Order: sequence, then C-alpha cells, then structure tokens
Amino acid sequence: MTASGKAVAGMRTFAADVASGFLEVTHSGFALLGLAVAFAAIALTARPDLRQAGEEQLMGWLQARQVAVIGFPVEPGASERATASNPKDLPREQAAVAYWLSKKYRVAPEPLAVLVAEAYDIGARTKLDPTLILAVMAVESSFNPFAQSPVGAQGLMQVMTRVHTDKYEDFGGRFAAFDPVANLRVGVRVLQECIARAGSLEGGLRYYVGAANLPEDGGYAAKVLAEHFRLRQVAGGRAPATPPALVTPPTLSTKAAPDAAVPAAQPAAQKVALLEGV
Repeated sequence: MTASGKAVAGMRTFAADVASGFLEVTHSGFALLGLAVAFAAIALTARPDLRQAGEEQLMGWLQARQVAVIGFPVEPGASERATASNPKDLPREQAAVAYWLSKKYRVAPEPLAVLVAEAYDIGARTKLDPTLILAVMAVESSFNPFAQSPVGAQGLMQVMTRVHTDKYEDFGGRFAAFDPVANLRVGVRVLQECIARAGSLEGGLRYYVGAANLPEDGGYAAKVLAEHFRLRQVAGGRAPATPPALVTPPTLSTKAAPDAAVPAAQPAAQKVALLEGV
C-alpha cells in the first residue's frame, strides 16, 4: 500500500472512531436524560409539595417575562371580580328595571343587573320593596359605588361608615363600604332599622337621611318616594308617570320586619346617610 493509501485509510478509521464515539456518547446522554426525567417524575409524584413549588416558580417566571414584554400582568380571572352579569338572564320584571335605571342614570346595565337581582333577593328576605331599595340607591349615589358625601357617607347607599363600622365586620371591615353588594346589604339593614324605629316609611327615610330631629328633610323622602313610585310602574310593565304630589300611595307603605333590630338613638349630627346637597 502506498503512503497516500495508508493516509486515506487512517483518516477513514479516525472518522469511523469519532462517529462511533459520538453515537455512543449521544446514546448515553439520552439514556441519562431519560433516567433524570423518570426520576423527576417519580419524585414529583411522591412529593406533591415539590411539584407545587416547581409550578409556582415556573408560573412566577412566566408572569415576570410577560410583565417585561407587555408592561403589566395578564389576569384571566379579573372578570370574576367584576360585579356584573347579563341583564337578559334576569326575570322580565327585574330586567325592565335594570334597563330603565341604566338609561336614566347612564350606568352600564351589567353591574345594575347584579344590584337589581340583589335588591329583589334581600327585599324578599327583609320584607322591603326592592324598588324602594333601588330608589334609595338612585337618590343617594346615582349608582356610583365610590360616592362620598361631605360628612363621610360612602358607597351606593351612602352609609356613614364610621357610625356603622360594626355592620361591615361580616364583610371584612370598613373598606367593604366600597363593595357594591356589601354596601347595599348594610344600607338595607340600616334602612330597615330606621323604618322600624320611625314606624312608617316616610319617617324611616327621614331617620335614614339624618333629618328625624330637623324641621324638614330638604325634600329627601319625597324624592325617594317619587323614584320608588316610578320604579314600581316600570316593574309592572308601565311607562313611569309623575307620582301624586305630597301623597304616599298605599302601595308604597312598606315597613320593616317586626323583629328588626332597632339601634339606640343617635345625635342628629351623626347622620345615618346623606344625599349631597340636601
């Protein structure tokens, strides 16, 4: 064999050895990787806490990357926090009320659907007309859940949070005043107590606005009763008309349940709720 032939044969032998070694190393590497994956799967199955910790770290890394890319975290469950539902899913009477309030007060019908449904539900349990509850909300805050009066009445029903802090304890504390449903429930409880204390709807409204010991309430009770009258017409499928002046129709004489708790007397300065400008 010539020198050139020997060189070629040597190169072939070298190439064959390199290829064989590479295949062997690759095969061994894949085998080790497979063993590592199998071991990790067994470990994670046997130790759920490790799996959970790993998932949390991975999720945290992915969220951090997402924030870096788009500038803020994506929250797929954010809609679950929203106080909203489809008004078309409500009974016809409630849907009519929700759409009418939405148009009059320029509020989206979806959050109003939740409030209307809640008013009807809590009204049935407290023996208060749901349209009365909605009328109080309309006059007090125009359905702004973040409203606050100059004297500190807050939320949809304009409850004096500092006076009724104890009533928010079941909802997690005083900041629940800005949760629409929590504020509605606390406000209804206060309204129920006021009506029971006064013995009449109009008197209860005067207590509610903090004008029980004043010569007049600035027309507050009349405004609520007028809106109540219109809402009852809407709920009944009729076009709202102007209510009789200075007359409370018999159908509007709603009283709280007989066993409603009646709070101790409060000074007139400590208003239960206050409509701004009244």
